[in-house]
Amino acid sequence: MQLSTAQYDERLTAPRSWWGIAALIGLACALMLLPLGTLPLLAGLVGGTALAVLAVSSYGSARVRVVNGALAAGDARIPVAALGEPEILDADEALAWRTHKADTRAFMLMRSYVRTAVRVEVTDPADPTPYVYVSTRTPQALVSALNAARAV
Repeated sequence: MQLSTAQYDERLTAPRSWWGIAALIGLACALMLLPLGTLPLLAGLVGGTALAVLAVSSYGSARVRVVNGALAAGDARIPVAALGEPEILDADEALAWRTHKADTRAFMLMRSYVRTAVRVEVTDPADPTPYVYVSTRTPQALVSALNAARAV
């Protein structure tokens, strides 16, 4: 059995400034342990930096894919057949759908550092989720991949 290649694949990585903040957190941990000596200072630097980098990496490692007739966004796997017409959201519309237009029942893979998004209604009557909101840096490519997967 051969796995099909992804029609669309994007990793939503954290911005560079977050990695700098992770390094500063490690430095702050080291400075807090400075009065205890050199070894605790080094342990604080290494441990604090490692924990901060792990937190940034785990939050920033979300993937958005269209593969095998399904939209895979984070932990969700939604068949394209259960989705309606995708809508590209510019920065202002994406902000509106993240805030005052948001529905608590919706599945949202959103990252604050990604300004654009795609919103797709869920057409499956058995699914209580009204729509899927996915942050993406290339919304046109995601919409094209979803449309291509629906056409197959």
